[in-house]
Amino acid sequence: MVIRSVSIVLTALFLSLGLVACEKEGPAERAGKQIDQGIENTKDAVQDAFQGQGPAERAGEKIDRAMEGKE
Repeated sequence: MVIRSVSIVLTALFLSLGLVACEKEGPAERAGKQIDQGIENTKDAVQDAFQGQGPAERAGEKIDRAMEGKE
């Protein structure tokens, strides 16, 4: 009975220490988050470029409208 109680207390202690250690963010974790953010920004920029929302697309649409009656 005593051994079981001690093992339960030690298990709880180790689990609580593990959770506390997980809260600290190290340099590798911060670098990983920065890389993730950079990838997200790049993905968003590429999607915008292929969806025709950029300034070149808007300029092309203005040229098309200006040339509609001149053909």
